[in-house]
Amino acid sequence: MTLTLPTLAFLTAPAGERLLADLAHEDLSDANTLRLLTRLRRDHSGERAGAALELARLRRDAAPKFGADAARMFFTRDALEQASDPLIRRWRTGNLTPARSVRSPSPFTERGLGGEVASGNFHPLLDICCGIGSDSLAYSAAGRDVTGIDLDPLRIEMARLNAAALGLHARFEVVDAAVYQPLPDTQHIFFDPGRRSADGRRIYDVEAYHPPLSLIRRFRAHEITVKLSPGVDLAQLQPYCADGWEVTFVSVDGDLKEADLTYDVLLAGVDSLPPAAVLLVGDDIHTLDVTGRRSQTPGSAPAVRLFDDYALPPLADPCAWLCEPDPAAIRAGLVQQVAHLCGGSLLDETIAYFSTDTKPDTPWARAWRIEAWMPFNVKRLREYLRVRGVGRVTVKKRGTAVTPDVLIPQLKLKGDGERLIVLTRLRGQQIALVCEA
Repeated sequence: MTLTLPTLAFLTAPAGERLLADLAHEDLSDANTLRLLTRLRRDHSGERAGAALELARLRRDAAPKFGADAARMFFTRDALEQASDPLIRRWRTGNLTPARSVRSPSPFTERGLGGEVASGNFHPLLDICCGIGSDSLAYSAAGRDVTGIDLDPLRIEMARLNAAALGLHARFEVVDAAVYQPLPDTQHIFFDPGRRSADGRRIYDVEAYHPPLSLIRRFRAHEITVKLSPGVDLAQLQPYCADGWEVTFVSVDGDLKEADLTYDVLLAGVDSLPPAAVLLVGDDIHTLDVTGRRSQTPGSAPAVRLFDDYALPPLADPCAWLCEPDPAAIRAGLVQQVAHLCGGSLLDETIAYFSTDTKPDTPWARAWRIEAWMPFNVKRLREYLRVRGVGRVTVKKRGTAVTPDVLIPQLKLKGDGERLIVLTRLRGQQIALVCEA
């Protein structure tokens, strides 16, 4: 059921509010749809009943992103899916203060950046393609003077309702971003273009976004943040990554969430900043890059300098632990930096695994103890597992065409043991690693 302005008006009227309050205590599973709609249609039209059920389910599904506030908010399905992770909203707006800040002895930066908000907190912020207002309201809660614009009248009305529900102040206007000209005194622009087609399919071409990424060439502000898909093609961003622009990949608890393309007027004139990675774990914020910029005090002149005074990790056979960098570091091209941080050696120059003699103590990699490794051969691997009574395996893979669905039946597993099987490459040759599960 698609929500519309008329059904939204009903749901915000007393009768609609009572209906939503009633549904908040119901079993909203798909199996219960027919029973619920049959009961609701005794007193309401099919359109209103369907809209109420849809919003009730959206509020249930929004709880991981919005907590208890979700029960008072308004969503569309695609707007909810595009809404930022709550930890990222807090980090981006400066409302996430790290419990600890870690400095690495390595010649690149790994440190906390929470709470580093310039003193101009009340300067105007323009949220372009604001949707239901989730990021606008996060900035408002951080004390920013926010205006959100979007082409969709339904989303703008929901954004206004959400602001009222949360007791926050922000202005929302129905505006076509493609023809809108930001005011010259705008301090910060946040831009979250639509990345799904009308039929719900993901859009991978940045110039096919709604509106296209090239719109940012018209923006004029001290700071610009563009939220992108974490799978964005870096080659498509290359024309933008100069003169103060930088790409940052962001993960939360090891789950890659988004990519941010950011502009800082202090970096104007600096060409081709390499990508960076941010990892959020609870209240801890870790940042990894290969420049000196992120070690600067907020507001000071940045020292942009590539570190070149360390040797790249060597290529070597697997040793005691197999390590996989955080996905944000992988997408930022910082695998070698993480391996260097951990004192590890690479298996292959093109593969995002490395190995270490001891288990690494860093949030930037997870590790499994290696029990054995061998050139990949199904018969040999099957015999190794048979002798040890292994009846369950989890298969991970990088750099191989072999799929778990094909391999696992061929192993003819039997027994109570459990292992992790990693299929990858060592100096270009296919290998299998058997790790403790």
